[in-house]
Amino acid sequence: MGEIEFLDDEFAACVNTTARLERLYDGCRWAEGPAYFPAHRQLVWSDIPNNRLLRFDETTGQVSVFREPSDFTNGNTVDRQGRLVSCQHGGRRILRTEHDGSLTVLSDRFEGRRLNSPNDLVVRSDDSIWFTDPAYGIDSDYEGVRADPEQDGCHVYRLDPHTNVLSRVASDFVRPNGIAFSPDERRLFIADTGGTHRKDGPRHIRAFDVDGDRLTGGEVFAELKEGFFDGFRFDEAGRLWTSAHESVHVYAPDGRLLGRIRVGEMVANVCFGGPRGNRLYICATTSLYALLLPVRGAKTF
Repeated sequence: MGEIEFLDDEFAACVNTTARLERLYDGCRWAEGPAYFPAHRQLVWSDIPNNRLLRFDETTGQVSVFREPSDFTNGNTVDRQGRLVSCQHGGRRILRTEHDGSLTVLSDRFEGRRLNSPNDLVVRSDDSIWFTDPAYGIDSDYEGVRADPEQDGCHVYRLDPHTNVLSRVASDFVRPNGIAFSPDERRLFIADTGGTHRKDGPRHIRAFDVDGDRLTGGEVFAELKEGFFDGFRFDEAGRLWTSAHESVHVYAPDGRLLGRIRVGEMVANVCFGGPRGNRLYICATTSLYALLLPVRGAKTF
């Protein structure tokens, strides 16, 4: 566990070989959606099949339940106002937790029909919310509630922060999944885990150019032969840190695979945290891990 594999000389600046991969918690069924709150030095993440959100306190090392039931929450992020914004499989919606603990439904329908099961999301510096909507939460009762889809496929959406109008920004995915902006927000990266539902289906991350509220391009940035990319985030140098089967893969901005961190169980998602932004949190099947790095995560805004 924690074996580091160097595939490019540049990776030597990204990791410290004396740092230890720490297991902070186990007992999850499928750990997902880590989101870090700098003001509180706390991380919130999802344990989807157990229908709960958990919270890790950096100052004490303690884990507690943040919300139970969570309506099968999957992806989480923090907006510019420090509020938790979440994708709910059960409610099939985007939900915001206000500072007083109340809940606000931001979006649950497109053109009058219910969303499938929002999976992962990111908030841009203009407060718009971009999210993926595969059907994993309605495929069975394991990570949500089995139901028939009302949309004509699995797509990617943008929620306007001023009008609350939901627009479809990409419709050529099989199962859109992880999503993140490059540090300068000029490109949007989206994973397609369509290989879970189609033989020889996609197992890649695509990169789009961002023009206001529109996407163009969409070329394949990275591809896997075994397993899937799920959630990912960027460091401040524009390198992409992503879940990849039982490892975390690190890619240079030009798409070169720099190295791997082998975790030992299926990795679902990652995010940066810690007082200096250089602690990589890893959600992997049953557990929450952390690894201290010599590099920092990109600033969200």
